[in-house]
Amino acid sequence: MNEKPLFTYQQIFSLKRKTLEKRLMNYYQETHDEESVLKYLIALQVREELGTADFSFMLEKLVRQLLMKTKSTRAVRRYYIYFKNYFSDKEWRAITIRLFSLQDLVEEKVEKLRSLFRKFSGNLLAPS
Repeated sequence: MNEKPLFTYQQIFSLKRKTLEKRLMNYYQETHDEESVLKYLIALQVREELGTADFSFMLEKLVRQLLMKTKSTRAVRRYYIYFKNYFSDKEWRAITIRLFSLQDLVEEKVEKLRSLFRKFSGNLLAPS
């Protein structure tokens, strides 16, 4: 079942900063959906570039928490690059090392190989 999005495209580009921050923060506190929050914040960065309103450093504390403290997920690794200006150079290096640790990378690749092996071996054993 598809859930209704938090914002429509029109709302992303028309609501005031305070309203957007409040709704995004409430949404994160209820769902802990880092991927959606980061996507909305990236959309708001686009809004800032296209418009005149100030949307810089939206939910800075939350972004810093997501990238510095939460579990390294594929979504966080995918979108972290858009938030470099939220951190000092030293913090950014530490975040990059934390998000892209060799152990996480190896575990992810091993799981993908296992999945492919199961799929491949299941096809070989299936009756023709």
